[in-house]
Amino acid sequence: MNCNNAIQVKNLAATPHTAPDNVEIGALVKADRVHTSLYTSAELFELELDRIFSKTWVWVAHVSEVPDTGSFKTTEIATQPVIVVRDRKGEIHTLLNRCRHRAATVCEHRSGKTNSFVCPYHGWGYALDGSLRGVPHPESYADQLEKGELGLVQLRTEQYGGMVFATFNQQIEPLDAYLGAAKKWIDLFMKQGAGYPVKTGPAHRFRFPGNWKIQLENTTDGYHFPVVHRSFLSSVNKQTEEMLNFVGGSGYVEDLGNGHSVMVMIPELVDLEADLEAPIPDRFVELAQALRQDHDEQQVRRIVRAVGGTGFNLNIFPNIACSMAFFRVLQPLSVNETEIHHAVITMDGGPEIANQARLRMHEHFQGPMGFGTPDDSEAWERVQRGATAGENLWIMLNRGLAGEKTTTDGVLSDVSAETGMRAAYQMWKKLMTENSDGNR
Repeated sequence: MNCNNAIQVKNLAATPHTAPDNVEIGALVKADRVHTSLYTSAELFELELDRIFSKTWVWVAHVSEVPDTGSFKTTEIATQPVIVVRDRKGEIHTLLNRCRHRAATVCEHRSGKTNSFVCPYHGWGYALDGSLRGVPHPESYADQLEKGELGLVQLRTEQYGGMVFATFNQQIEPLDAYLGAAKKWIDLFMKQGAGYPVKTGPAHRFRFPGNWKIQLENTTDGYHFPVVHRSFLSSVNKQTEEMLNFVGGSGYVEDLGNGHSVMVMIPELVDLEADLEAPIPDRFVELAQALRQDHDEQQVRRIVRAVGGTGFNLNIFPNIACSMAFFRVLQPLSVNETEIHHAVITMDGGPEIANQARLRMHEHFQGPMGFGTPDDSEAWERVQRGATAGENLWIMLNRGLAGEKTTTDGVLSDVSAETGMRAAYQMWKKLMTENSDGNR
């Protein structure tokens, strides 16, 4: 079996214009490693667009981005442009951003509010639910235009905990079942509202020259933190530095099923509403004092906890991470280019001083001039560049494998383990080797 797998991997590298079959693809993912071609094969990338991003649930928005009738945002599911919009009945739709006449996009704004979508090419107009409302000079169609069949293509759209997902696959299980054990972590993550609704700000967007799975791995990779983010750790006070020195601590990484995983870095901050009597960290003492002018002590502590963020990163396969205090969304562009969206989480209607503190913290680490994003991006770029060296090498994912323990949700290992990556790649393998019709 091992000999056959080696031959299949070699054949994949030797036939760049031939799509690999399911047996070859299955051989690329082992229990403790994956083949480097998962980063470098254009053929695999094209199959990923079809078998993963077109067949499973993909995150498209948070409800706060489309709060009112006519509110919309444009985004992409992999390389396909879509519109997420709230209609007059309050329902959220995900629509392909393509006129049914001659394929022009009907919306080019990142976000906004509208009464309808009108194609700028020939003027076809669509309602907020995607239905075709009218076309200029309809007499030329001589009653042969089937308007009811020419609305904007709708994707199946469902939501959980304010997070909106869409899929092209009408046969897929409900979102609730797909999220499974990840749901309780979404619930915990949303406690960052401190009693106020959670709201996302405009996303900071950037691209890096690397495969999307390199970034997917990063969210539950605690092993890199003290190495890559040494400069960030030197920029914070001693108490914060000690809190973030979690490698070797009591945290853990857990496989939650369906490719989802969670990395708990600071166990005492998993539930932000637990143990509110604990001392307020030094870096928030001044903020807490200012909040006491208008809030009771219990609410002051809830708000301060919310500003600091959760003690965990949650990865939801394939494209969204709930990472301490922000959403990280990945969008694959090509086999060696990925776009990342970082959206900070704030408290809708919450104290301005607290939301400003959250924004400053986000800028410090994840902002374009911060410490974390540039350091991570440099590491991701180096991985992609290094992946071109050697013809038949493997990416090692065996850290923490020996210490894995079975849980009610999956398996668990120490905080620096590569359990989350193994979980994602097993889901990748499952989707990539299923029947092409996407039935599960």
